[in-house]
Amino acid sequence: MERVPMTIEGFKSLEAELHRLKAEERPRIIQAIAEARAHGDLSENAEYHAAKEAQGFNEARVAELEDKINRAEVVDTSKLTGSSIKFGATVHLEDEDTGEKVKYKIVGDLEADVKGGKISISSPIARALIGKGQGDTAEVTTPKGARSYEVLKIEWK
Repeated sequence: MERVPMTIEGFKSLEAELHRLKAEERPRIIQAIAEARAHGDLSENAEYHAAKEAQGFNEARVAELEDKINRAEVVDTSKLTGSSIKFGATVHLEDEDTGEKVKYKIVGDLEADVKGGKISISSPIARALIGKGQGDTAEVTTPKGARSYEVLKIEWK
């Protein structure tokens, strides 16, 4: 069984979503199915079929979340240290071509949110940065072409 690395925040987020699906969505869908059944003929009952479809989607997501949670390898990034970039590092970068400065935290695949400053450990940028230290340059191939980033600072939060 392959372990899935994630931060404590990412793990708590998955647990919260799982709880919501089980405690709120599941009963709501069951109620919708019961109400649709009360309308009679199920073969032509669109409400019933929609509720059953929603139930299928909900249960599939519950199963997916339970699998991810069971395979999670939770990493407390605040206890990590080091001078080279690895999972959990918050990295300050400067694009050597444009001078644009960005900050990313390297997180698990399920937690990635580029707009929120979180990039997946398996993303091209993260793969290029792993093992680099402050002052190093990382070459990244992006859809817009090759980019070069200088590592300005590495933090552990």
